[in-house]
Amino acid sequence: MGSPKLAPPPISYNPPMRKGLLLYNPAAGRFPVRRYVRGIIKPLQDAGWSIDIAETLSGTHAVQTAHQAAGEKYDAVFAIGGDGTMGQVASGLVHTETALAVLPAGTTNVWALEQGQRPFSWWRPGNLRENARLLSNVEPQYVDVGVCNDHPFLLWAGIGLDAHTINKIEPRPRLFKHISVPHFFVTTVWEATFWQGLDLRVRAEGNLIEGRILVAVASNIRHYAGGMSLISPNALLDDGEMELWLLSGDNVADAFRHFYELVSGKHLSSDYARCIPFKNVTIESDANFSIQVDGDPMLGGHKAEIQVRHRALKVLMPENALYLLRNPRK
Repeated sequence: MGSPKLAPPPISYNPPMRKGLLLYNPAAGRFPVRRYVRGIIKPLQDAGWSIDIAETLSGTHAVQTAHQAAGEKYDAVFAIGGDGTMGQVASGLVHTETALAVLPAGTTNVWALEQGQRPFSWWRPGNLRENARLLSNVEPQYVDVGVCNDHPFLLWAGIGLDAHTINKIEPRPRLFKHISVPHFFVTTVWEATFWQGLDLRVRAEGNLIEGRILVAVASNIRHYAGGMSLISPNALLDDGEMELWLLSGDNVADAFRHFYELVSGKHLSSDYARCIPFKNVTIESDANFSIQVDGDPMLGGHKAEIQVRHRALKVLMPENALYLLRNPRK
């Protein structure tokens, strides 16, 4: 009688370790996040990530560090900060295979709030770990990126009163971030008192629109104004186009009307607001104007050229936020 055959040993499979960079902005938000950053290393390691940590020194440094991480084949950059930090990191990752993962810890966190994430705060420091856990094992997705005068953006590019206000208040001390909404509102009202709008020429998809405009904002997402306005309720992040909103007017009364309509949703049927879907748009004025991208000021001028880069950025986003995409990867 022959010897019994032994069952082959079980085959074990260890998936390759993914490499991630925790890139945090020490100046972001109402509360310093530095002491809590290392607390999210273990949950990411438990999910199969090898983690390095870096601190941003400036917006330009954030872009450069993200770009370097892509060059070194990191699988993801976990950006800890607000919408401005997120936009800077996204700029460094466009057209690469390194994903952006947003861990919200800023003054406003519209990208993350739209996706159902809860931002970090001192009374809820665990949100940082929870968001890291949410993003640690999701399937990567691809989203559109805008480019305004060769400057990439992920959320918005704005011209006019909102950009003028942002140029006045940013960068702001952390003290003012605790009263960010009233600070922004009061500054906007003050600037609107002296602001008379811009005579703009807008060329989009072969059409020419001219008028006196208080605000022109190109939006890639659904929310605006710190999340208070659902400006584009049906916007998708990967459909290859964005929406340009033109808000007409030339005085502070017009500014108040637009604020009310944006917050109440009445802008969708207003005679004073116009929405133009676009892939490429050019905005010109004889007067110099300010520009903001993702809530940060950028160099203005007489002309803004905005293009949509279709699915140009790889991102990690919560699974329950896939309704924001037309073609999510399963």
